[in-house]
Amino acid sequence: MDSIKQGADALFILLGAIMVLAMHAGFAFLELGTVRKKNQVNALVKILVDFAVSTVSYFFVGYAVAYGTGFMVGAETLAAKNGYELVKFFFLLTFAAAIPAIVSGGIAERARFNPQLLATAVLVGLAYPLFEGAVWSNKFGFQDWIKSVAGAEFHDFAGSVVVHAVGGWIGLVAVLLLGPRSNRYRKDGAISAHPPSSIPFLALGAWILAVGWFGFNVMSAQTLDKISGLVAVNSLMAMVGGTLVATLMGRNDPGFAYNGPLAGLVAVCAGSDLMHPAGALVVGGIAGAIFVQLFTLTQNRWKIDDVLGVWPLHGLCGAWGGIACGIFGQQSLGGLGGVSFGAQLLGTLVGVGWALVSGLVVYGLIRLTVGLRMTQEEEFEGADLSIHRIGSTPDREVSW
Repeated sequence: MDSIKQGADALFILLGAIMVLAMHAGFAFLELGTVRKKNQVNALVKILVDFAVSTVSYFFVGYAVAYGTGFMVGAETLAAKNGYELVKFFFLLTFAAAIPAIVSGGIAERARFNPQLLATAVLVGLAYPLFEGAVWSNKFGFQDWIKSVAGAEFHDFAGSVVVHAVGGWIGLVAVLLLGPRSNRYRKDGAISAHPPSSIPFLALGAWILAVGWFGFNVMSAQTLDKISGLVAVNSLMAMVGGTLVATLMGRNDPGFAYNGPLAGLVAVCAGSDLMHPAGALVVGGIAGAIFVQLFTLTQNRWKIDDVLGVWPLHGLCGAWGGIACGIFGQQSLGGLGGVSFGAQLLGTLVGVGWALVSGLVVYGLIRLTVGLRMTQEEEFEGADLSIHRIGSTPDREVSW
């Protein structure tokens, strides 16, 4: 029976890893559909190569930083218990690699390629695992400290704060250091629209992300005996709540309609194992409203050129999710209990603070040394031709 359980657990978490790996295709197509046509190839290549760099960085450094487990031992040791520890690494890698994928959407159309890969290596190898380990492995006595201050540990079941808020706030720093795209905000006060290049690709990316998210949330149980249908239904309800509110507030704009479900799913991650489905619906709906309102403010009033809106979508909705877990996870609101509003607020603030510091150090140093931004000429030509030497739909075919 132990052998069967070990095999079942390895298969369970492997399927989760594959589902979250597929989400990176969603990140790619969401960015591809949002950026202008001259930057579509760059969107696709960035996500893939960022994932490859993330894998190497997390395998050799990041996973050990977070959990104290290294892989420089014999294959016989690695294969123990059906290789469960290796598959667990694969699953958690897909979470870690979401950090540069999130940042990528904010800095699109003007960031240099190789410096971003350098940032990916540092973020996934060091900055993210330090906070991941603190929350999910009680590194540095973090959870003990939270509990001593607020009466309960910080609860983040599937990463509203650990993954999404951290990625979103790092993304905000990177966006601010890069500055807006050329001619996005003109000196006379006019704002150039820069509309999405492909609504169908944007929608495809959102659908892929939404489907994969059920692996992201449900498989966060990490073993088959801990699987919960409550997590699945809460994810569904939050997705629906975000969709409806964002569509209504966004006046049927497809960009809002397809980012609404993502906002809801970001927010429900933390408390998806504790909330009542009705509470998850409310949490998702509020997240949809946050995204619409703050995306509009950042783009039009505050003139922060966050191309995909990664700060409102991941940064703010992720922070809301961490706090919402301490509200809707309470038994008085139909939740399972065992959480503290104070602990959730404190843990979320620490996560946001760590993300801001990490983003400022990593992207600030890169900006001072090798530079972050493409030249004005490269940006005008587009990242596809400037970096990859080919467009998404080449106008001329090679003839021999």
